[in-house]
Amino acid sequence: MRYLNYLLLAAILGALQGCPAVVATGVGTGALMAADRRTTGTYIEDEGIEDKAISQISTRYKNTAHVNVTSFNRHVLITGEAPNDETKAGIAQIVAAVSNVKAVSNELVVSGLTGITSRSSDSIITGDVKMRFLNNKVFQPNHVKVITENGTVFLMGLVYRKEAEVATEIASTTGGVQRVVKVFEYLD
Repeated sequence: MRYLNYLLLAAILGALQGCPAVVATGVGTGALMAADRRTTGTYIEDEGIEDKAISQISTRYKNTAHVNVTSFNRHVLITGEAPNDETKAGIAQIVAAVSNVKAVSNELVVSGLTGITSRSSDSIITGDVKMRFLNNKVFQPNHVKVITENGTVFLMGLVYRKEAEVATEIASTTGGVQRVVKVFEYLD
């Protein structure tokens, strides 16, 4: 029974990786940060960047765009849908103006908003890619952050080129993935 409890706890902590609630409460944060290649300060800055950017975007573009902001080592990836090029550019300006942001990759698509079916499918794809990362022998799965938007998988992290190649291969051969975009910072 105790083994089952530990297994359940590990699954929950894995599912909450990067979740602001986990960082805010400190539950499992030490374990997550211990294996992260970012410094503790950068890890916390990344969470703050995401929170500030989303708050400012929501205030200005409420219900007109679907936007996800992901920060890794102060490099920010913007994904989702914007109704026009002006909104897409405005969102990028908001993100670039957030303190501590060192680079922005604006991958917003100008289109109508995706629905719950597409977003659910994206969550499943992200889970599948992460699960497949567990079986590789080249990199630790938590060194690569996976974001999926409308069938496109974005990969972020501080990685070596060999790790990036393997992660990209795994992601591109996962069911449902239409394309893979690398947003890595390379250590070599």
